[in-house]
Amino acid sequence: MYNYKIVEQVIRKPKPLTGILRVIMIIFAAILLLLGVTISQGFMLPGFLLVVLYYFYNTYSQKEYEYILEDNHLTIDVIFGKKHRRSAHYLDMDSLEVLAPNWHNAVAKYRKNGGSIRLVKYDYTSYEEDTPFYTMIITENREKIKILLDLSDSMLQMIKRRYPDRVFLS
Repeated sequence: MYNYKIVEQVIRKPKPLTGILRVIMIIFAAILLLLGVTISQGFMLPGFLLVVLYYFYNTYSQKEYEYILEDNHLTIDVIFGKKHRRSAHYLDMDSLEVLAPNWHNAVAKYRKNGGSIRLVKYDYTSYEEDTPFYTMIITENREKIKILLDLSDSMLQMIKRRYPDRVFLS
């Protein structure tokens, strides 16, 4: 009936002290490696371990999300360090219960404070203050989950066109 594919990429805003922590890790690693070369080789192992720690921290602190809406399936991929991709969710949109802005009454019973129903929550938003995010309640693997998403207008309109009674835009 419908053949479409919409791809959207969301870049997560880094936390405020991430840059300072990276600089401190590089400085300590350089100091330990220099001490290992000049004074004692015992300083080399902590220096190399700090370099390895920096690599993993740098890779896993940079997150991007890719939403792919194709026919009636939504795929959410997590991209670490602009290189490593992991598929987080493959959702059948027919099992969608509700999709609404976070402040909307349709998702009020699923909120953290004041809601009566507790669900497993997955956050795939950018943390940008001027970007509105949406709460999706959907069933995955026979379990109801809550997903926070930054959806584009084209993706929202396509989902609204397909499931008008489950999507609330205002």
